[in-house]
Amino acid sequence: MIEKLKKLEERYNYLTEQIALPEVIADNNTWKKLVKEHSNLTPIIECYKEYCKAQKALEDNLALASTETDREMLSLLHEDIALQKKNLEELESQLKILLLPKDPNDDKNVIVEIRAGAGGEEAALFANEIRRMYYMFAEKNRWKIEEIDIEENELGGLKEGSFMVVGEGAYSKFKFESGVHRVQRVPDTESQGRIHTSTITVAVLPEAPDVDIDISEKDLKIDTYRSSGAGGQHVNKTESAIRITHLPTGIVVNCQDERSQIKNRERAMSILKSKLYDYYQSQADAEYATMRRSQVGTGDRSERIRTYNFPQGRVTDHRIGMTLYSIETFMNGDIGEMVEALRIADQTKKLQSTED
Repeated sequence: MIEKLKKLEERYNYLTEQIALPEVIADNNTWKKLVKEHSNLTPIIECYKEYCKAQKALEDNLALASTETDREMLSLLHEDIALQKKNLEELESQLKILLLPKDPNDDKNVIVEIRAGAGGEEAALFANEIRRMYYMFAEKNRWKIEEIDIEENELGGLKEGSFMVVGEGAYSKFKFESGVHRVQRVPDTESQGRIHTSTITVAVLPEAPDVDIDISEKDLKIDTYRSSGAGGQHVNKTESAIRITHLPTGIVVNCQDERSQIKNRERAMSILKSKLYDYYQSQADAEYATMRRSQVGTGDRSERIRTYNFPQGRVTDHRIGMTLYSIETFMNGDIGEMVEALRIADQTKKLQSTED
């Protein structure tokens, strides 16, 4: 590990020199690429410098302790040595985590799909509340929401919907949301006060760059239809909505957010590329599939990941056994604490797998 860190430090120092050169600054694309690499290495190098500093302090105290004859001073030295050893262990653990391979999708925009499951109208109402929760979480992180296809029912519930979160690091925060979300509460329509259990499913995909997927026109079936929505002169009068079916895989994408059929087609093709990117990568890349299985419950849409119990005011994530008794603030987008705990658990699991 130390040899690897030394090489990374050399690379870091080289990058520090390069990004300050006028000729590199003049080449904007090259400069941005080098700055990003430099930024990614910074937390590793800073931790490594702290580690080296702590290692030197420990060696100095061990040398002093080997020659010290005063009992009181020797006792103080031994206390310091014990603390320094503990600090070194913690820094070493941090370095191991920082050196773990980074998910290449973490910095990408993310596509979120929500569908009402078991529970009828109540499930659709909860699906809409989860959509609102994600919108508020995105707003707290200053990310932009772009709606793709939203299908609501007459009561204001969400039967199914998809949207994109645009912002650096969006996928890294949303990727742990894939799976079945269960709600337990007394619906407004329940006259006997009985608690009902409903479910929704959430799917999360990284946005795929254009270069990742090549789609042949002969593999596509493209249909147009009239947009549906809450009134307005445009709604239900022009066939601007687009449905694209990828025939080899059977993947279907709908888009009706834009008023222009051309814009809806462009957006639908972008979403299709992301879905095909995820499909082919999961199918063909065994190493990628193994990585997904080793994560803390990401990617499996059939897995029950979380329960929202309104009568008890709690939210429980079953993958890490974490319960928060703050369901109101959680539903208002304060999900950061849970997301961070899932990220740490994921890193810990990966670290353990590398040490086995």
